[in-house]
Amino acid sequence: MLDKIAVLIPCYNEAPTIEKVIRDAKNALPDAVVYVYDNNSTDDTAKLAGQAGAVVRYEYKQGKGNVIRRMFREIDAKCYILIDGDDTYPLEQAAKMAEYVLERHADMVVGDRLSSTYFSENKRPFHNFGNSLVRASINRLFHTDIKDIMTGYRAFSYSFVKTFPVLSQGFEIETEMTIHAVYNHMQIENVVVDYRDRPQGSVSKLNTYSDGFRVIRMILRLFKTYKPLAFFSMIASCLLLLSIGFFLPVFIRFLETHLVLQIPTLVVCGFAALAAIQAFFAGLILSNMSENNRRDFEYQMHRTQDTYKALLREEREAGDSD
Repeated sequence: MLDKIAVLIPCYNEAPTIEKVIRDAKNALPDAVVYVYDNNSTDDTAKLAGQAGAVVRYEYKQGKGNVIRRMFREIDAKCYILIDGDDTYPLEQAAKMAEYVLERHADMVVGDRLSSTYFSENKRPFHNFGNSLVRASINRLFHTDIKDIMTGYRAFSYSFVKTFPVLSQGFEIETEMTIHAVYNHMQIENVVVDYRDRPQGSVSKLNTYSDGFRVIRMILRLFKTYKPLAFFSMIASCLLLLSIGFFLPVFIRFLETHLVLQIPTLVVCGFAALAAIQAFFAGLILSNMSENNRRDFEYQMHRTQDTYKALLREEREAGDSD
């Protein structure tokens, strides 16, 4: 059975705020089913969520990426709203985000904090810098214009959820979602949303430095995977410039003396040039494989759409029989 709207709330020790988030979700989206997935909380998060009327389930493998993988596997809905359980995102725009998915067929709607109150509300300057850096990097590398890369407030279509391969285990999952949607030419919409800092008593689980490095490492990995020709061409260019830089003094000395006095340097230059050629052709080969993967993904999207239509038919037939 398909839910019309499923509100997904991954939680780890969010007892101070989870009841309010569930109440706000029910008020903003009366037709929605609210799911709370508890990720080994040591407080009363799961108990309070159940008392507030949410469907409570559990993911025992630690990490936000693992929780979202479980959610996407288990829940079938026409529209998914993903939101954090820390009450940092007001839900006034949730209905608009759902409308983009249900009426305008958007694959992903990004709740854009950075264009509203994020920089004034967030009291952690390194987080502000990190969000800006990641946004600029991805928009530059993938030639797009996403306003907020790392927001935890998003809406998704059925097709996105059932075809998104969750590879990340932690907070880098939001960046992975964005790159996946951009690379596969999915319809992405931006909705400006307010942001408020965590209330007193609520503690962030995000580590500024370790999680920041994970995000940067993941961006490089996904850039290599999705744009191998550009990635390996950069490596080939660096190696070629290095080779030429060391070769020029040897060549100039040869023109002056007709002698090669730095044979080891010349050998290293040759190997660097060969490595540059290998890197370039590796990029070409992987680029062709990437194109094939994209064709396979389009086929998978068609199959997912067929499944979605079959579920809608079953729902209509069940309604007619009643």
